[in-house]
Amino acid sequence: MLSVKKHEKFDGVYWAYLDDEKILMTRNLDKGFRVYGERLFRVGDEEYREWIPYRSKLAAAILSGIKEIGIRSGCKVLYLGVASGTTASHVSDIIGEKGMLYGIDFAPMVLAQFKRNVADRRKNVIAIYTDARFPATYKSIVGQVDFIYCDIAQPEQAKILVENSRLMLKDGGLAMIAIKARSIDSVEEPSKVYKQEIAVLESNGFVVLEKVDLEKYEQDHIMVLAKYSPKRQK
Repeated sequence: MLSVKKHEKFDGVYWAYLDDEKILMTRNLDKGFRVYGERLFRVGDEEYREWIPYRSKLAAAILSGIKEIGIRSGCKVLYLGVASGTTASHVSDIIGEKGMLYGIDFAPMVLAQFKRNVADRRKNVIAIYTDARFPATYKSIVGQVDFIYCDIAQPEQAKILVENSRLMLKDGGLAMIAIKARSIDSVEEPSKVYKQEIAVLESNGFVVLEKVDLEKYEQDHIMVLAKYSPKRQK
């Protein structure tokens, strides 16, 4: 027997209870379509999509105990490193038809997949083929956003997030960054890499609100949630 309940903390996120399983889900904005092979569940007139933590670092952060995700209905989101759109599709579900997600990636093959499976099928998603290191090139398309999600395999992840935030994140807006220690420094201890990247955020107008280790789902990764307060910039 399947039952569905709202997540106790996060709007637009749900739990499915199926036999002995407890499954994280979002309500499907594109009914009948699977983005990455996830299971679909029908309850009355609604359809829900399984949100797999081994495929999505945001789902991994939720299941690792993060207390806030900062994304809700109507949000305007800039997604750096959108890849094929697994996580972005769930963010699209959460922000709903009144929200908007701008997905940035510089890898043509995965962006084509994102465009085909997500952006072309959802009115609240726009795919942008460009390099996140140069935010001035797409600022006029994106404008000001409420939230930036950063999941890029670059040595200067935090710096790239900072530069995008200066141009597009509103004062008091939130950002989430999946810090990948091995993408930044393959030999340094991950804990030192995390501290270095967090220091970059804190010296450039961010106040770190939360950090969670994703070790159960992603080795040598943490997720950091931070609030942008440019007046605090050192």
